[in-house]
Amino acid sequence: MQNQPMKTLPPKTFSTATSPHLLGFKNTSWIMRQVLLALIPGGMAMLYLFGGGVLINLILAISAAIAAESLVLYLRSKPIIATLSDLSAIVTAILLALALPPTLPWWLTIIGVSFAIIIAKQLYGGLGYNLFNPAMVGYAFLLISYPAEMTFWIPPWMLNSHPIDIAGTFKLTFTGVLPTGLDIDAISAATPLENMHNGLSMRNMVEEIRDGRAWGLFGEQGWEWPNFAYAGGGIWLLYQRIITWHIPVSILGTMFLVCGIFYLLDPQVSPLPTFHLFSGATMLGAFFIATDPVTASTTPRGQLIYGSSIGLLIFIIRTWGGYPDAVAFSVLLLNTAVPLIDRYTQPRVFGTHILDDDI
Repeated sequence: MQNQPMKTLPPKTFSTATSPHLLGFKNTSWIMRQVLLALIPGGMAMLYLFGGGVLINLILAISAAIAAESLVLYLRSKPIIATLSDLSAIVTAILLALALPPTLPWWLTIIGVSFAIIIAKQLYGGLGYNLFNPAMVGYAFLLISYPAEMTFWIPPWMLNSHPIDIAGTFKLTFTGVLPTGLDIDAISAATPLENMHNGLSMRNMVEEIRDGRAWGLFGEQGWEWPNFAYAGGGIWLLYQRIITWHIPVSILGTMFLVCGIFYLLDPQVSPLPTFHLFSGATMLGAFFIATDPVTASTTPRGQLIYGSSIGLLIFIIRTWGGYPDAVAFSVLLLNTAVPLIDRYTQPRVFGTHILDDDI
C-alpha cells in the first residue's frame, strides 16, 4: 500500500489584540469613585455637626471645578467629557470644600477651587503632571489671601448657642448678612487648635485653656468626630488597596510619638497626643490628601520618610508657627521634596551585585 501524501491544513488565524493583554478594572475613575465613597462618612459628620453650609460649599466647589476644568480643556483643545469622567476634578473640589469654613462667602469658594484646578492642576498639564496637591494649593491660597474669612468657623451644633438654619446660612453665604439680632461673635468660635495655639502663645497652661470649654474623649466636643469618620473612610481605602499603610501610619505615628514626648516633658504646655490626632484636618490629611498618588512619594521607604516628615512638620507649625492646623502647608512643603526622596529610596534592581566599594 502506497503512502498517501498528507494533506496540510491552511493555517488558522487568531485575532489578537494589542498589549496590554491583562486588563485591570482599577482605572482612574474607579479609584476616584472609591475615594468619593470613603469621603461620605466624613462629609456626613461635617454636615451633621456644622449644618447646611457644608452642603452649600460642596455644591459650589463641584460646580466651579467642572466649569474651570471644562474651560481649560476647551482652550487646550482637549476632550472634555473623557477628562471629566475620571472624577479627579470632583475629588479635588470635595476635598477643598470639606476643609473650608461652612459659612465662607460663595465667591471665595469659587476662587479657591478655580485656582486649584487651573493653576495647580491644568497649568502643569493636567492629572498626573501636577507637582503640588491641587486641593491644598487652593486652601493655602485662600488662607494666605483671606485669613479673616478662612478662620470664621461656627461651632458644632451641641456647642452652638445661636444655631443658624439653612435659610440663614444661605443668606449669610451669598449676601454676607447675619441673621437679625446676631453679630459675628455670637455665631462664631475659635477652633480647638486655634484656641490651644492662642492660649499657649499667651503663656497659659493647658488646663487653663481647657477650662470652661466642653471637651470630649479626644478633643473639644464635636470636633473629633469628623476625624473618626475620615479615619473610617481611610480604612476603607486601605481595604480596597487604593492606598498603602506607609503614609498614613508614618504621619500619625510620628505625630503621636513627638506629641507624646513633649507631653511627658511638660503636660502643662503640651496637650495629649490624641488632641493633635483628632483635631483639625489630621485624619483627612493623613488618609486622603498626603496619599495623593501623583504628588506623594512612590517608593515604600520614601513614603515612610515622606509621611514622617509631614507629621513632624504638622507638629512644628502647630506648636511654633502662625497657622494652627498646618496640614496644607506640611503637605505642600513635602511635595517639593518628593523627587529627591524617590531618587534616593529607589529599591535595588533584582539581580544586581553590590560592589565592595559600595559597602
